[in-house]
Amino acid sequence: MPVMQTAVPEPPPIAPHILVVDDDTRIRNLLKKFLGDNGYMVTTAADAAEARRHLAALQFDLLVVDVMMPGEDGLSLTRGIRRASTVPILMLTAMGESADRINGLELGVDDYMAKPFEPKELVLRIGSILRRAPVQDIAPKMELRFGECRYDLARQKLVRSGIAVHLTAGEAELLRVLAQNAGKPVDRAMLAVGGDDANPRTIDVQITRLRRKLEPDSRQPRYLQTVRGTGYMLRTDP
Repeated sequence: MPVMQTAVPEPPPIAPHILVVDDDTRIRNLLKKFLGDNGYMVTTAADAAEARRHLAALQFDLLVVDVMMPGEDGLSLTRGIRRASTVPILMLTAMGESADRINGLELGVDDYMAKPFEPKELVLRIGSILRRAPVQDIAPKMELRFGECRYDLARQKLVRSGIAVHLTAGEAELLRVLAQNAGKPVDRAMLAVGGDDANPRTIDVQITRLRRKLEPDSRQPRYLQTVRGTGYMLRTDP
C-alpha cells in the first residue's frame, strides 16, 4: 500500500519590520495600529536614543523618522544611521519646512511627508519605497536574547538552552507584543489579546506561565518584569 505523503505548507511571509521614531505619542500609536492593520510589524521609539537601542538589537526594513524631536533631532539621527546603514528612511517634516526636506534628501532619506498627513498615503509611500529597495544579502536580525532564551520575532519562536519552548496561542501573542516593545513598559490594554484575554486576571496568569518558561527563577523575574501601575516589560541582554 503506497505511503500517503502530506504536503508541507509554505511558511507565511515575514512581515516587513518598520521602526517609527516620533516624540508625539498620538502619532506613534496611530501609526503602530494603522501599519499593523496593513500587514507590517511595527516597533516605536519616542526619541533618537530609544531608536538607537532598537537599531542595535534589531534589523528593520524601513524607518519613519520625525524631524522635530527634543534632544537629538531626526536629521542628526539620520546622519548617524547613514554612516553605517542604507536602510530606507521616510522622513516626517513640518508643513512648509522645505529646508528640512532638502537637508533630509541630502542625507539620503528615500522620501518625506509633511505633517499633518493622511495615514493611507503613508502606507502607499512605504509600499513604494520597499518595492524599490534592494534585496538584502543577509537575513534580518530579528532575534532577542535574554539569559538562556532566544526569541525569533519573525517566526515567533522561543528557544531555551537550544530547545524549542512550546507556547500557547495566548502566551505567544503576549510575548510577541512584549518583544516588539522590548525595554519599554507595555500597558495592559496593549496586552489584551481579544475576548476573555482582556481580563487582567487572564493576562496575569499567562505572564506567570511565561515566566516559568523563560526565567531562571520565576519567583524573582529578571527579564519579564512587572511595571507597577502600568503593566509589564521585557528586558533583554545587551
